[in-house]
Amino acid sequence: MALAKAYLLIEGSTAGAATGDRIDCLFNPTQIAYSLRNGWKSDKKTGVDAPAVHFIGSSPGSFHLDLIFDTTDTGESVATTYIDQLTALMAIKSSVSGTDEDSGNARPPVVSFNWADFHTPPGVIESMDVTYNYFASNGTPLRAKVSISIKQFKAQYSYGAQNPTSGTPRPHRVHRVQPGETLDRISARYYGDSTRWRQLANANGIEDPLALRPGSLLAIPRMDST
Repeated sequence: MALAKAYLLIEGSTAGAATGDRIDCLFNPTQIAYSLRNGWKSDKKTGVDAPAVHFIGSSPGSFHLDLIFDTTDTGESVATTYIDQLTALMAIKSSVSGTDEDSGNARPPVVSFNWADFHTPPGVIESMDVTYNYFASNGTPLRAKVSISIKQFKAQYSYGAQNPTSGTPRPHRVHRVQPGETLDRISARYYGDSTRWRQLANANGIEDPLALRPGSLLAIPRMDST
């Protein structure tokens, strides 16, 4: 079986795009961290040990990756070969989709991290830390460790972990799929009705309800009135 290589897909690209629309990782990451946050507001009452809390909305998900880039085989600078491409993903651009140059709403391009069947939601790079840890005798940097944090930019349920945009009148919850779970069992847990599994499938872009991957995250919409 061929080794699947991880890559960053840049806004406006497709999975089969030509070189330049994606940045391939020389080494696959050893771990991927992500976090989800829900907002809660508590009632501040004097003399109450456990005040009631109220749900006020979901926050965008965030993903953290540690990647290694190395050019010791060619002797070229890893900075100009790879790192400059990465730092360009934090540069503000007014020509990317969804921006408005006249109103000043320019922003960095949207990216997603992809590895085999794992895909992060479309997001923007929130932070990037670069550490050069190997150099040629003339000082040329040959190896770098890059820590990247990607903040979710918009929901796209086919990618897995999702949160709705702020202000939605029907906020979603998120459920992590456990081994052996099925959509009808998850539907029964949240809705008290196993026949509502189609609502979950539609919300998450699932075509095959039997192909749930343990560990993946599902958006759980609020129950429809119908």
